[in-house]
Parts: sequence; C-alpha cells; structure tokens
Amino acid sequence: MHVVIVGSGIAGLTAAIRASARHDVTLVSKGSLADAATAYAQGGVAVALGADDTTLAHMEDTVVAGAGGNAARAVEVLCADGPARVRDLLALGVPFDRTTDAGSIELHGDDLARGREAAHTRWRVVHAGGDSTGAAIEDTLIAALRRQHVTILERTFLTDLVVRDGVVVGVDVLDLLGDPRRIDADAVVLASGGAGHLYRSTTNPLVATGDGVAAAWRAGAVLADLEFMQFHPTRLAVPGGGLVSEAVRGEGATLLDAAGRRFMTDVHPDAELAPRDVVARGIAAAMSAQDHRPVLLDATMLGARFLTARFPGLTAATTAAGFDWTREAVPVAPAAHYFMGGIATDADGRTSLPGLLAVGEVANTGVHGANRLASNSLLEGLVFGIRAADALGTTGPAAPALRGGTLREPTTVATRAAAPDAIRSSRTAPERVSRPAGAADLTGGTVPVPGTGLRSAVQSLMEDRVGLLRDAAGLQSARRELLDLAVPTSDGWSVREHEDRNLLTLAGLVALAAETRTESRGAHARTDHPETDPAQARPLAWVAASTRIVNTTDTAPSTSRDDRVPA
Repeated sequence: MHVVIVGSGIAGLTAAIRASARHDVTLVSKGSLADAATAYAQGGVAVALGADDTTLAHMEDTVVAGAGGNAARAVEVLCADGPARVRDLLALGVPFDRTTDAGSIELHGDDLARGREAAHTRWRVVHAGGDSTGAAIEDTLIAALRRQHVTILERTFLTDLVVRDGVVVGVDVLDLLGDPRRIDADAVVLASGGAGHLYRSTTNPLVATGDGVAAAWRAGAVLADLEFMQFHPTRLAVPGGGLVSEAVRGEGATLLDAAGRRFMTDVHPDAELAPRDVVARGIAAAMSAQDHRPVLLDATMLGARFLTARFPGLTAATTAAGFDWTREAVPVAPAAHYFMGGIATDADGRTSLPGLLAVGEVANTGVHGANRLASNSLLEGLVFGIRAADALGTTGPAAPALRGGTLREPTTVATRAAAPDAIRSSRTAPERVSRPAGAADLTGGTVPVPGTGLRSAVQSLMEDRVGLLRDAAGLQSARRELLDLAVPTSDGWSVREHEDRNLLTLAGLVALAAETRTESRGAHARTDHPETDPAQARPLAWVAASTRIVNTTDTAPSTSRDDRVPA
C-alpha cells in the first residue's frame, strides 16, 4: 500500500514512522523537514505521569478549558494514550528534562521535570531543553524517520487532492523546481498544520497558511469548528516577536497593566493561569483601557539564575529584542496561535472522504473543543498520528463519526437558512483553469489584489473583524469585503498564489462559521451574544456542494449530547 503523508511536524513524522513498518510511505514537506510549527513549541507535552496525577484529571482539565465543546471519545483517547506515546519518545531518545540523573528510558513520572500551565490543575507538562521541547522532539523524530524506508520530498507544495469516483487517490504538488506533479496513492494522510497567517499577528511559522484544510474543502471533505481560532495571550509585542511560553506564567510570572497593576486577579479566580481564551480577552481589555498599548509580563521575581536555566530560548529572544527580562517586565499581546477547526475526523483520523485521513492541527477530532488546553497540541500529534497510521487500509466509503453521529454524504444535506451562500467553490486544480482577467475566483472575488496586497488585505480584515472579539456587523462586512478579493492569476500559479488562495478561502469560511454561531464559547467571543447557549453546544460542520456552501449540522443524524461534553 502506498501512503502519501503531507506535513513534517510531530503528527506527520509520527504517522510516517509508524506507517513505514507496513506500508510504502512518501512524506511531502512544504519546506525542509524542520520547517513545522512543532519546532516552535516551547512549553512541552501535557501528560498524566506523576503520582499526584491521573488520566481522569487530565481529561477534566481538557474539558474545562474546552468550554463544553469537546468530543468525549477524543478526549478519552488523547489522555489515556498519552503516557504510552511519551514512552515512545523516550525510547527514541528525546532528551526530556529530568529532576534526577536517571539515565534509564523507563518511564518514571517522578524522574521527569514537570511544569504547570494555564487551566491545568496538576504539574504535568514534560519539557526538554527548558523551553525547546518542540525542537527536541522534531529533531529526534526526523532522525528516526531517516532511518526508515521512507521517500522524503522536501520543498514540495500540496496544491490539491486527487479525487476519483469519490475516493482520494493521490495529491497534486509543485515540486522543488516549482513544476506541477501528481503523486498517486492508496491513501493520503494530511498533517499539514494550521492557518495562523489568516491574521496579521501570529505565533505561527510562515508555512501555516491552511493548505491542507483548503485542499480538503475543495475535494469535498467535511470541515468543522472553523470559528474556533485560539489566540495565545502572550506574544512578545515587538516587530517579529515570538511566543512567550505559558510555562513562564506557570512558574509564577504575572501580567501587569501600564500602571503596574496586576489585572488578571479581577478577571478570573485563577488569574494568569485561567484558560487561554480568558487570559487573552483579559489582556485585550487591559490594552483597550490604555490606548491599545501592550501589557507587561513580569518574571523578575523568578530570578536571573532560574530564568536562564529554565527558559534559555526566551532569555535569548528577549535579550535580542533589547530587554533584560531578569530585571524588567516585557511587553506582550495576544496573537493568533492554534486553529481548533479543521477537517472533521473520527478518533482514528478518518475523514468523510474514503482514502483521506487527517491528523494534528489540520484535523478536527473535537478533542480541544472551543479552546485548546495548553500543551495538548504536541500530545495530539503523537496520539492521533499513531492511530491514523494504524487505521491505514481500513478506510471505506462511510463518512466518519462526528461527536457520536455519522455525517451524511454531501448530496443529502440542505442549505441552512442562517448560513446563506457566501463562497463559491471550485474543485478543479488551478493550473488546469483558464480564466479571463477579473473573472470570479473560487471565493467569488472579482477584484484582483496584486502581490502581497491580497494577503495583507485578508489578514487585516480577519484581525480587525474576525479576531479575538467579534460581532454580527463586523463579521458580515468582513465577508462582503472578502468576496470582493481575488487571487491574481498568472500562466503558472506560484506557491505564493496558492497560499493566498487558501487563505482567502479559509477566511471566508471562518467568518461564515463565526457569524453562524450566535453565542460566545471558548475562543469564539461575540460581543453581541456574550452568553454561552447550551443549545449551540453541537459543532458546526460544513461541506462544499456544487457552487454552494451547506451547513450539515441540521441535517446530520442527531448526535448524543452525552458525547458533546457540557460546560
């Protein structure tokens, strides 16, 4: 069986290593193998290891953070499988930080140093290199992959999925030289990451342009939870500033307004360790009250010796930005961080399209609900990467389970009245399309925006109207203006043009989903609907049908509310 895996972060690498034992595997990476969001992860892997911790406690914390939007089965799988997956990483040689000099790879929770992050009731986040966990895992997995019989195609860009008779049978790509190429496959696993570059300010690497989600949409896959984009509370608020790990606040750092007042104590009982969505909105409110200037993260009480040893990467980053964070507070602000929506899957990565699986940030298992618990993302890639690899060869024509129910085929769904046509869809790969100048693009746009202007326009609309705080007027105007944008066409589409097309497609879908969910839940905050509505706990799922977008939520078989965990 030939399997194509798209993506070289923790989910894609894990799936590729596992699958290579039984299948012929080709791994496609948009950049180099190391160009993935995994390498940027600072905090660590959340997993119940210590004597004071349990799988049930981890599950409960995940559900509380998820604001009543989690799929119970996915949460159970994530937290129960976690210890074994960390054991796998130890066996591969990931140098997790330890509290002793024990050199054994045997898993003893008390041997591993554990941090605490927001919304966790236990110290359970294992880390490596202080604040370089993702890089340590990425390097180890790449080394392990290179020991397997896997074909590796770096700097190869996914343009579209190949669908024949309703089955995914390969991928279309632009190769290292920018030439179009088709790779046939018996199964395709998408592990291509998120879409942080929908927004001006993001913690994501440049490769995070939603390519896998957009390709799956064009192919006819069901998408879900698109309105839930997590904004990390603390990005270093300087040009080019990166993520400042939540683990810093877990160790005791505090957030201060411009007057030096610790404001989060007035927002939530857990103050700086409240769920991410709560902290991000608390910071936004404080910034609004001080002419939108960043707030300050004060870690000076931790001491220079501790900060340098525990957070060497952040010490270097803040120093490079001109700060001595051992002596002064540093400016921080929220930024787009993690896309909880994506391609709807079951707990084994199967999607609504036979032959297509999805894992990691590109997928939507429902495990994170409306707001991801800190450091569950690396664990997600490990757990579901293994499960998807083990499920290869078992995909069939049936659609996957979505929160306990089965999604109907796209032809059986009807347009939801609350979600009018907003985006036009084309399932034809762009290199095979000839259009007159100014003709409607797949998003319906008729006004080409040259060069980087298109991406900037999309990001500005998303940041200002589909960002941390939303309302109907802003969402509706954003959708109207997005419809007026189009990707400039050339004789041969460049990677940049493909990325812009994907961002424009997803921007319209996110805005539509955000307009449809008329409540506030987790990372989706509507100022005109500030309360959480229990009747809207079900996921919003979407699929392209002909030239219409349809919402499957009302026409899918009824799902059990017991599976959609209540708030």
